[in-house]
Amino acid sequence: MSQTELNRRMHTVLKSNFGFERFIGAQQEIIETVLSRQDCLVIMPTGGGKSICFQLPVLMMDGLLLVVSPLIALMKDQVDGLQANGISAAFFNSSQNDSERAAIIERVHSGHLKLLYVAPESLVLLESILNEQYLCCIAIDEAHCISAWGHDFRPSYQRLGFLKETLPNTPIIALTATADKATRADIVNQLKMPDAKQFIASFDRKNIYLEVRPATDRVNQILRFIGKRPNQAGILYCLSRKSTEQMAEKLRAKGISAAAYHAGLGFEERSSVQEQFLQDDIQVVCATIAFGMGIDKSNVRWVIHYNLPKNIEGYYQEIGRSGRDGLPSHALLFYSYFDVVQLRKFTHGAANEDVQNAKLDRMMQFADATSCRRKILLSYFGELIQKDCGNCDVCKNPPSFFDGTIHAQKILSVIYRINESEASGTVIDILRGMNSNRVIEKQYTKIKTFGVGKDVSWTDWQQYIIQLINQGYCEIAFHENNALKLTDFSQKVLYQNEKVMLTVPVDYKEKKSAQAMEKKLEKNSNEELFEQLRKLRYSIAKEDKIAPYLVFSDASLRAMEEERPLTPEDFLEINGVGKRKLEVYGKRFMNVIREFEKKDKKSSKRGDTYKLTFELYKQELSIEDIAVQRGLSTTTIFSHIAKLYLENKIDDIGRYVSDEDVIAVSKAALKLNHPKELKLYYAYFEEKMAYHTIRLALAVLEKKRKESD
Repeated sequence: MSQTELNRRMHTVLKSNFGFERFIGAQQEIIETVLSRQDCLVIMPTGGGKSICFQLPVLMMDGLLLVVSPLIALMKDQVDGLQANGISAAFFNSSQNDSERAAIIERVHSGHLKLLYVAPESLVLLESILNEQYLCCIAIDEAHCISAWGHDFRPSYQRLGFLKETLPNTPIIALTATADKATRADIVNQLKMPDAKQFIASFDRKNIYLEVRPATDRVNQILRFIGKRPNQAGILYCLSRKSTEQMAEKLRAKGISAAAYHAGLGFEERSSVQEQFLQDDIQVVCATIAFGMGIDKSNVRWVIHYNLPKNIEGYYQEIGRSGRDGLPSHALLFYSYFDVVQLRKFTHGAANEDVQNAKLDRMMQFADATSCRRKILLSYFGELIQKDCGNCDVCKNPPSFFDGTIHAQKILSVIYRINESEASGTVIDILRGMNSNRVIEKQYTKIKTFGVGKDVSWTDWQQYIIQLINQGYCEIAFHENNALKLTDFSQKVLYQNEKVMLTVPVDYKEKKSAQAMEKKLEKNSNEELFEQLRKLRYSIAKEDKIAPYLVFSDASLRAMEEERPLTPEDFLEINGVGKRKLEVYGKRFMNVIREFEKKDKKSSKRGDTYKLTFELYKQELSIEDIAVQRGLSTTTIFSHIAKLYLENKIDDIGRYVSDEDVIAVSKAALKLNHPKELKLYYAYFEEKMAYHTIRLALAVLEKKRKESD
């Protein structure tokens, strides 16, 4: 098979079976590697499209793909999604009885199954099919679990090396979202595939807005945050089981559908919470980090960390559970030095205490940042970007600095006069002249600096102390009840009048960018057509007993809301719509759109949407970046590009459609007598040319015709 034919066939399978027009990142190269029967290791961020890398090639191969996966819930989720796309798939694990498992093995023997998900512990029960007569490929998902260097080591994964020994000619594809150099080396070593081709995708999830706030009045901040995002699913991560239950109760008291999830709950209760969340019956899950690994729910719109995570790997993995559909999402982290104290206690005495503390320090540096957070996050994984991201709180609201020398001198003077014996809370009470029990007991009312900071709020003093710690002017003695201590730099401030620059604390109730974002999100959540489509999706999901996002993702619904397709060929152009979903769901969704169109009076909508795309195009953003910022699919953006080209607002679209494709479409137009329906062209090319390529080529031909006339 020629490379051209291979490319066309891969794109046909991509659109027909998964509903996507284009591969993203290194997907195509990875798939070609699997098809050439080479081993490979794929490091790709959550939401980056890992599943396609092993699900698609098996549809072009003879035999079964065995997928090793750590969680039963993940298996069911993946299998439901594949079956919704008309692909034969099943899972094999301890939740099934003997007869159910026997029936699955029989389906393998008869060749009626293409993908089989299995937990590593259950491989011993699949001995009869672990041979090259049946298997064409093996995928090992969440591969970081195999390495003691990873953040979620599982002994059962460490035994998977036998697969390569047993099946030396069967290609293995190992995949994970996060793995540093040491973990990557360990994975290929443990799996006995030293020659594996490694693919390390960008870790940049541009659609996730990164924000860090001080943990001041965080419960009310969280209630306001969620309250302004009705119907948006989210995850709230807490450090302790008790916190998850308390927060779930507080949310329910405010009328927000929420549930707690932690390892202390029974298996059935945990499974029920997870299932309700996947089904959109619960809006918020308050969880410890035990929740969410492998969750493929694409419409999680936000993740909140109630506490500071212990390392950047875990933080990155957890925020990656939002925005998997590519639409704008929000990662909010609350930062308190009390969390640091707790995390230090957890690591104390551990065999790798120094390593864990070093990773915690990097997490603190991220939280303390006064420069682009995404730069810091990506640099941790060895990825450098030159420009600030423009989609984090620091970029949106650069901190305002002021000469804080006097404030610093007051803080350090109090610490000195109480012999460096108290934690920050008592230091602030002294500064503000508060007669707390501790202050009275220790007779701190008599020291010279008592009350010198009455004019500054308690929370502002708290932020100034944190900033002094970050700059090295004082430090916390965690082993002495968190007492604040002076450093060598303190002397320069106290006795040499060294200038100290501090940042103005932010009042999050008044933060303009946050208010603007909340208004935008609130508006989005109330868009009538999107809500009607969402309700239809929910109803269909209940009928079919699958998760709503497996019917269509939020991104697909947004594209329907934007493009309003009313014919099968237009509906098929929506990203995420394949042949099967068009046949099964298309008519019902188009009926909703048609009824809405009859009532809709917003005639300016289409002109506005093209204008917005054009403004971003002029900023030299890529199609992918425009799609992220607009919250639309790349297919929709390409349709805008075609229209803007015909209106002479864009001079050249040669980088998006080749001369060869234009010539091919021109020949097809002659043979087909110049039809308007893209579907006829798509059929003519045997579904091997993407819809957006056909649309762009026709735009080029139409413009040439107009110019010749």
